[in-house]
Amino acid sequence: MAEIDRRSLVKAFTASLTGTSLEWYDFAVYSAAAALVFPQLFFPGSDPLTGTLLAFSTYAVGYVSRPLGGFLFGRLGDVIGRKQVLVVTLLLIGAATFLIGLLPSYATIGVAAPIILVLLRFAQGIGVGGEWGGAVLLSSEYGDPRKRGFWSSAAQIGPPAGNLLSNGVLALLTLIMSDQAFLDFGWRIAFLLSAVLVGFGLWIRLKLEDTPVFKAIKARGDRPDAPILDVFRTQRRALLAAILCRIGPDVAYALFTVFVLTYGTTVLGLGRGQVLTAILIGSACQLALIPLAGAISDRINRRVVYGVAAAAAGIWPFVFFPSISGGSMPLLVVGTVVGLALHSFMYGPQAAFITEQFSARLRYTGSSLAYTIAGVFGGAVAPLVFTALLSGTGTWVLVAGYVAVAALVTLGGLALGRNPDPAEDEAYLAVFTTPGTAAA
Repeated sequence: MAEIDRRSLVKAFTASLTGTSLEWYDFAVYSAAAALVFPQLFFPGSDPLTGTLLAFSTYAVGYVSRPLGGFLFGRLGDVIGRKQVLVVTLLLIGAATFLIGLLPSYATIGVAAPIILVLLRFAQGIGVGGEWGGAVLLSSEYGDPRKRGFWSSAAQIGPPAGNLLSNGVLALLTLIMSDQAFLDFGWRIAFLLSAVLVGFGLWIRLKLEDTPVFKAIKARGDRPDAPILDVFRTQRRALLAAILCRIGPDVAYALFTVFVLTYGTTVLGLGRGQVLTAILIGSACQLALIPLAGAISDRINRRVVYGVAAAAAGIWPFVFFPSISGGSMPLLVVGTVVGLALHSFMYGPQAAFITEQFSARLRYTGSSLAYTIAGVFGGAVAPLVFTALLSGTGTWVLVAGYVAVAALVTLGGLALGRNPDPAEDEAYLAVFTTPGTAAA
């Protein structure tokens, strides 16, 4: 198998990390702005249409558009290459975020303002739908296929990194300026700063060649003509396994980063800052735990590592909620850190597990479809389900039960899946070491 130089490998890892960090930075900044400033600037209560658009943009558009991005860019990634598609998705996400920072308010251009905001959010979602699958392949297909758990974890570090970065920027802006100044222009700075991440990510990605695996596929003339049809026709079990394995981690993450804010402030009576502190500490721990979990899954059967963490994540809420019932801040921190640690040991191996379900020639398409479809049924609806269960019953028991069911779904996906077979990649890469077959 051809040797990949260490410098290119590190660049690929960084390029993957940068893109997903931008994705989650944008997600967190948009969510904060939707709660703090968008109602006043883009969705005045006097206009019923804008209220509908607010709900649509906040909860639906970003998720509904992701499968479209998965279909579009996943297909292109298997046909024209990983690198080219990732340059486009990074530009699309970054440009949409930057333009939100420049968008005139409702007071300036009327109902056009919220409509444009929703369209830009839609564009963000399309870019995100095509970004994840390619980001995983960019780092994992540069690395040793026997160490894919670690190298593909670059894309998985993006959520905690993006959340930490966005919360840090927002905290700094609110600290150095008044509430009125933040409403007037401060929030825009958080969106405009995304250009820095985009610039850095483009600088790295444009310097990289496409992955050795894709170049080998191209050299052998093995690129698919209709990758979406091929996935649904020949890789249905792989697609189902990849979709199901994501449900549990998505639901657990929603519990410990989104719903815990509602529960901590409304049920326990804690301050928002206290609950955010617990989440930020847990997210900071994930920066180290996610790649560690990926590396461990390279040494131990990946499905076993993932499955043990999923089972523990399904049980933990039944311990977590009783332990924090007295409103103890230290126990909230410990419980959140443990919850996110269990998520890390699912999320770290997840990227490798999903990509390994599909043949190399259909990896971008299959991974993107699995990621985006599962996101709709997992992360998109979980906060709403949690809130409905709590308000309908007044107790955490069904909330914990929902997490347990999601964990069982993930265990089902792992059971359907297959173990990695590095020989598949090595067979493709042999084209570069066989005389007379090197790629042009």
